Amino acid sequence: MAAAVAYDEVEVGTELPAQSFPVTRATLVRYAGASGDFNPIHWNEKFAREVGLPDVIAHGMFTMASAARVVTDWAGDPAAVVEYGVRFTKPVVVPNDGTGALIEVTAKVAAKLDDNRVRVDLTAMSAGQKVLGMARAVVRLA
Repeated sequence: MAAAVAYDEVEVGTELPAQSFPVTRATLVRYAGASGDFNPIHWNEKFAREVGLPDVIAHGMFTMASAARVVTDWAGDPAAVVEYGVRFTKPVVVPNDGTGALIEVTAKVAAKLDDNRVRVDLTAMSAGQKVLGMARAVVRLA
């Protein structure tokens, strides 16, 4: 595969399509099984509260991966992402209420680099709070 987006057609400020990702307790259980991360803060409400959390929280890597989907969906090829990093600023709290939480992600091209690469800055929010800081991806475009 190759990136579906052409470097010459992208400008600084280009906004990527925003996406929202619902997260329920069932989502967390499935992610724990797939990742092997069975830390009880991600599934046991009593334990999460005992260690000072407001409730069960989503895995940081799940949150990070969800945000990255905005970039990979836009680029058209996950391999086009050559760098990606975030800082975890707030947890995504996932109540056991049948609704869960929502991770809302926006992104825009922040810089055009050499070698057909662009830097994309992402914003990930949940419950009105920024949950990822310094979320940036470098993407090699067509």
